Order: sequence, then structure tokens, then C-alpha cells
Amino acid sequence: MNMLRKIRLFTAILCFTLITLLFLDFTGTTHRWFGWLAKIQFLPALFALNGGIVISLIILTFLFGRFYCSIICPLGVFQDSISWISGKRKKNRFSFSPAINWLRYSVLIIFIVSVIAGIGSLTALLAPYSSYGRIVSNLFAPIYQWGNNFLAFLAERADNYAFYSVDVWIKSAITFAIAISTFIVIFILAWRNGRTYCNTICPVGTVLGFISKYSIFKPVIDIEKCNSCGLCAKNCKASCIDPKKHKIDYSRCVNCMNCIDKCHKGAISYSRIVQKDVSQFPHTNTSETPTNNARRNFLSATILATAATLKAQEKKVDGGLAVIEDKQIPHRAFPIIPPGALSAQNFTQHCTACQLCVSVCPNNVLRPSTDLMKLMQPEMSYERGYCRPECTKCSDVCPAGAIQPITVAEKSATQIGHAVWIKDNCVVLTDNVDCNNCERHCPTGAIQMVPQDPDIIDSPKIPIINTERCIGCGACENLCPARPFSAIYIEGNEMHRTI
Repeated sequence: MNMLRKIRLFTAILCFTLITLLFLDFTGTTHRWFGWLAKIQFLPALFALNGGIVISLIILTFLFGRFYCSIICPLGVFQDSISWISGKRKKNRFSFSPAINWLRYSVLIIFIVSVIAGIGSLTALLAPYSSYGRIVSNLFAPIYQWGNNFLAFLAERADNYAFYSVDVWIKSAITFAIAISTFIVIFILAWRNGRTYCNTICPVGTVLGFISKYSIFKPVIDIEKCNSCGLCAKNCKASCIDPKKHKIDYSRCVNCMNCIDKCHKGAISYSRIVQKDVSQFPHTNTSETPTNNARRNFLSATILATAATLKAQEKKVDGGLAVIEDKQIPHRAFPIIPPGALSAQNFTQHCTACQLCVSVCPNNVLRPSTDLMKLMQPEMSYERGYCRPECTKCSDVCPAGAIQPITVAEKSATQIGHAVWIKDNCVVLTDNVDCNNCERHCPTGAIQMVPQDPDIIDSPKIPIINTERCIGCGACENLCPARPFSAIYIEGNEMHRTI
């Protein structure tokens, strides 16, 4: 194995492992050290208007070709791992296939239009980093969390509390189904034809592929040494080497170095040497590699993924007698978006729906939206927890600038919404009991209990809300004993304000 390929494989495996851990690690430890790997992804950096990263990636591509796709992009390395496993079953299984440029550029145009038009769901669906994030956070993270809970169970029996249990639940059935569908499509394409997705659908691959055509360093075929055996094409997972014409489609080449490693004649090298005219070196030993028609027509097959998810929940009982109903999501006139998002417009324009913030939220407040225009982009709800004023994890990990970095002090002074009291749901009036949960747990003192009728001594006390002090953290909604709908809920602000 040549040294360049060894370096590429080591770096790609390292980046892939660390990025995967970013989505699996719910403690935030990995993010402190390797959160920058999410910020150097092409589309998140572009959406965050991080010009330094974007320009660096473009220069890197212009110099060395599509190393981003081969090393940094987790979805690309994920396809390589699937293709590598498939290659154990069948050797020399690839063949040259002409580029489907009309499809590549059509998808790119659709992607650009969706970004300009603010159709976040379509943008998120095509973004490669976000697609991989959804696969990990929806399919792999539950397995990781179940493993953690099992270790916590064993450790607790040994009076060791190094682990703690976490809730494992489906945050969005739609996003879960999309993650399964994406996984199936990527798996089938990579298993059969390697990097088909990267070179046919991925908008980042198309953009960087256009630049890589003019890259300075690239794999080059020395026609004098080549005997047209076609071994390079049979091991090219990008299907971009035409052995008959001794040409490489550099717009699709991801610099995997497989061709260099497999060539027994040393006819391929990674250099800036200009290819010589093939007509000057005719070969009698030429064998045309059949075009893989299945690769060119893969979109003709429709893949239907049906996900049936069974949710096992523990029954919560009050005193072992009455079953406590689960809280239901109230109807909000406007959704709640995380502190640091500034406004709904800013959030929608920058978010790539990678699910990284959803994965690290320790209070189960963030979950993917089901709104068609913002599908899979995170929004907040308080059935399982509330947004604690001291937590800033979502703003710490967001790579796209949708959630700006924010300090604890800034968060405590940022109003993302305001509480609304629903008289007909309040247990003080419906059950004739004393309750001050909302007042007791409000971190800003925005709620006070006052007599419903000041002229009656024993008048039940009901909450009044000072909306100028409320920051919309959701503690009142989450801890309200009313079921299934809380008697007090948070209405989101379209634009955040400082109080």
C-alpha cells in the first residue's frame, strides 16, 4: 500500500470516528476537544458565513482535488466503509461509467433555489453532513444510549455511579423515517457502486468536483507504462477511470488512491504531470470495460422505506394508584427556537438540520420540527424537560451559525418566548387544590400566585405572569401537574429580545 493511501485512510478514519462521536456523546466531552470538526464541514461553514473555512476548502480542492470528500466528509467515508465491506465479497467489481451531468447540475440548481427560497426541508435533505448526522442521531445513537444504560445498570449494582441512565425515545417519527430511508439508499448505492451518491446527487460533491477538474495535483496515467489491463478502473469506487481512452474524470475522482495502489506497472502517479495524447501510443491489448447501466439508471428504482417504531414507556403512577398521563404538546401560534438563534428568519436560513444540537441537549427540549417548510430543523418543546438557564450546549455545538454562541448571562437575559396561563386547565380551579409549582420553579420570578377574588379570604390562588420578566425557559410548563395539557405553556417569539 502506497504511503499517500495510508495517510488518507488513517486521517479519514480518525475524522469519521470523531465526528460520529460528536453525535453519540450526550455528555458534551467530545465537543470540547473536537467540535471544530463539525465547523469545518463545507455546508455548515458556508451557512455560517465562515469565509476562512470555505476559502480554505476551495483552495485545498484546487491544489489537491476532492480530499474534502475523501477525508473530511463523514457521509463520504461512511460510503467507503460500506463499499469496503462489499468489496470483501467481490473483487475488481467496479467499471467506468460516464457522468450523469444533467442530473448532477439539476440537483445543484434545486439545492441553490431551495437555499434562496428558504425551503429548509429540501436543503437539509440534500446536505451530506446533515444526512449523516440524522442517520447517527436517529439510528445509531439509541443503540449507544441503550449500551450506556446497561452499563449504568451494572455499575449501580456495584455501588459505582460513573454512568447514568438517559431517556431513549423517538424525537420525531418523520425524521426517523427519513433517516432510515437515507440509510437504505446510501447503503444500496455504496454496496453496489461505491461513490454513486457523491458523484450524482450530492451538491457539495458537484461544486467541489467542478473545481477539482482544474486541481494542480491529481492522479495521472502514464500512457507509456499503461498496458490497458483495466485494473485501475475495476478498483475505482468513483467509476471515473476510462481505461480505453486512458482518461480520468477529475470532477468525480475523490483521490482515494486505489488506482495507484492497484496498478502493477506503476503507470498511475499522484502528480501535476500533464497527460500525454493517447493517440501517440496505440495499444493492441485494449479491452472495453462494459458500462454499468444500473449505476446510470439507479433513480428509476423507487425505494420505499416503512419504519414501524414501537415506543416502550414505563407507566408512572401517583402513589401506586392512578396512572399519570403523558403531557401533550400544546398548540403554539409560533414555535420556540433556542436562545442564540436571534430570530426565526435567521435560524431557518442558517440551519442545516444536522441534529447535532438535538443530540447534545441534556434536557430533551430540542426535537426535529414536523413543519413541512422547516422539516427536521430543531424546535423546542417542554413535555420531557425545560431549558435550564445554565445550559448553553446547543449554542456551543452549532456549526452553521443558526444558534450563535451565547454565555449563561446572555441566555438568562434572552426572552425566547413568554408564558400563557390557561384557566380551564389549572388544577387550582378544576380540582380545588393548592398548587404553586409554576411560581416555585420560575427562575426569573416572573410568576406570582394571587387570590382569584381578593375580597374572599379563602379564595384559591391563581398565577399571574409578568411577561417582561419571563424568558420562556418552560420550567412552568414542564412542571405543571395538569394533564394532558399544562395549564401554563410557552408561546414562542418570532424575534428574541433582551429583558
